[in-house]
Amino acid sequence: MAANTTRRQAPLKVDPAIDELIASGANFLGMTKKDLVAEAVQFYLDARREEMRRRMQNLMTHLDGTRASRAALLAGLSRKQLDAVGGVDETEHRAAD
Repeated sequence: MAANTTRRQAPLKVDPAIDELIASGANFLGMTKKDLVAEAVQFYLDARREEMRRRMQNLMTHLDGTRASRAALLAGLSRKQLDAVGGVDETEHRAAD
């Protein structure tokens, strides 16, 4: 992605009750719903930073540099499960020029 390209805003879909809660909170705090959600997400992720770090480290322990380890991780399978459904070809494939 080029440095000067703008990212389009993605709509956030929430239950009507949550949307009402966001609207009320934003109104009482004197801010936009967008700003409230942004601050709330930042606060939530900051509060759970250590948990996220541990989970990322755990996922990284399953990667060993092979295509099979990457495919298993992306598919949410163990290497044994991946092998049971046919495994992954580890040979290098290059696109035809």
